[in-house]
Amino acid sequence: MAHEIDVKVRFCETDALGHISNISYFIYLEEARTDFFGEMGFEMGIGNWKFILASATCDFVSQGYFNQRLKVVSEISRIGNSSFTIVHRIEDDRGKRIANGEASIVFFDFDKQKSERLPDWFRETLTEHLAAASEAG
Repeated sequence: MAHEIDVKVRFCETDALGHISNISYFIYLEEARTDFFGEMGFEMGIGNWKFILASATCDFVSQGYFNQRLKVVSEISRIGNSSFTIVHRIEDDRGKRIANGEASIVFFDFDKQKSERLPDWFRETLTEHLAAASEAG
């Protein structure tokens, strides 16, 4: 099951040519990721956060512009022992692909400063959001 959020491109997120600035895509992906975590039962908070971002990438497919309405679709593409991968696609309001993103997330114990095995209950939740092989990326 895919997770979706809507984003409206603000002026401050564009460059001198009116295109979405490269860094803004990562802001959209972060917003989608934290909202996705909330849907899966993890609200962002200092005392209870169990994740670190190990890697984040974004491939720019098409141009996006100021005031454009975008949709960020997120799904789980891989579930490992202590980590998982989220794939994102950013589309305009007509469904045209603007960008593809990917984030590798590690389940982490901040007190021990090391990764931990994903709990079974969370692994089951991730599986519910696992992308079909033909849809991922």
